[in-house]
Amino acid sequence: MRKIALALMLGLISGVSFAAGGGGDLMDAKVDVSDQSSLQRGAKLFANNCMGCHSAEYVRWNALPEGLGVPMETVEETLVYGSYTPGDKMNIAMRGSEASDWFGAEPPDLSLTARSRGADWVYTYLNSFYRDPDASIGWNNTLLENSSMPHVLWRLQGVPEAQYEEVGGELQTAGIAIPDGQRGPLSESEYHQATRDITNYMAFLAEPVRAKRQEIGMWVIGFLVIFTGLAYLMKREYWRDIH
Repeated sequence: MRKIALALMLGLISGVSFAAGGGGDLMDAKVDVSDQSSLQRGAKLFANNCMGCHSAEYVRWNALPEGLGVPMETVEETLVYGSYTPGDKMNIAMRGSEASDWFGAEPPDLSLTARSRGADWVYTYLNSFYRDPDASIGWNNTLLENSSMPHVLWRLQGVPEAQYEEVGGELQTAGIAIPDGQRGPLSESEYHQATRDITNYMAFLAEPVRAKRQEIGMWVIGFLVIFTGLAYLMKREYWRDIH
């Protein structure tokens, strides 16, 4: 029975992981929501490149200072555009009906994307865009084929081109590469760091108390270890005369 229960548990965990990751070979995002420098860089990139179309309405502005390690004034100056109050949700000015008319569909809210898709999926997605003249928006993505989102970070990365290989008589995308003269101001490692910072920030948005929960968890585990040791010593003392 124990083996059956263990097999069922492992099957459930793997199924959840597959659903969150989206399948395929994913890059390791190495997220660390306790890295406040990364969160600060990611927040700035997210505000300047993502929040023109995507909201994060399940998070309020006043949740950012503690997690990012900056005062509310810095959040106001660098991340907020337009009037707001600290308790407002992180919405955008563009209305959903307008977005549907302009883009054909309303861009999804990104509050919980790193949690539903998985941080590795987000990181891989941001590193999988390539120029595709046949696509309606001029861009495509090897992870999410025919994605309706353009490559908003191309000014940083450059213009990636698809690499093809023949499989069964058909050409299939085998990867991407940036031709000479098409690279942006960031090197490959710098661009990976930028997308890792965005991913890290999105992981923070999905659970702003995650770093604090992990910190408290270490103290709880430490307490349980000490308590277990004391309980064992007490048990030996109580049962010494009986034995």
